[in-house]
Amino acid sequence: MIKHKEQRVGVFVDVGNMYHSAKNLYNSRVNFQEVLKSAIASRKLIRACAYVIKSQTQEEQSFFEALVKQGFDLRMKDLQVFAGGAKKGDWDVGMAVDAIKAADKLDVIILVTGDGDFVPLVTYLRENKGCQVEVIGFGETTSLKLKEAVDDFIDISEDIGTYLLRETRTRRRSR
Repeated sequence: MIKHKEQRVGVFVDVGNMYHSAKNLYNSRVNFQEVLKSAIASRKLIRACAYVIKSQTQEEQSFFEALVKQGFDLRMKDLQVFAGGAKKGDWDVGMAVDAIKAADKLDVIILVTGDGDFVPLVTYLRENKGCQVEVIGFGETTSLKLKEAVDDFIDISEDIGTYLLRETRTRRRSR
């Protein structure tokens, strides 16, 4: 796995996926600043995008502001609420389109997600754009097919002291 300081890097963060994994696995929150630092790995950051869903809660505005201060370009969309009460909010297609659009200007694309729906994107970026593709996610909740498709995988669960915020970090017990 080649990582050198001249590589141009783009980081694309599926915030909802990371939020729910951290909450369900550790009853904690992700330290996105540390994730970004590890993703860059002393290389040239060209763009870092965080994809979020607005749900109109009090704490989300300060969280969004913190992401911007950490160097992320924020991509936002509203939570969809359907007539039957079902809710939906994801950025898979938007994230994939942004990664494809940026690929010609990047050597490395880093996806921060565990979602196996990104396997076709990884394959396309590697085979058609010549990009090295890396994933950062929780080992327990990251798709095995996604892990197999990428050039490198960083498992957040192997270093929760770095990647999770300290004030909330506790391992949930299995039921």
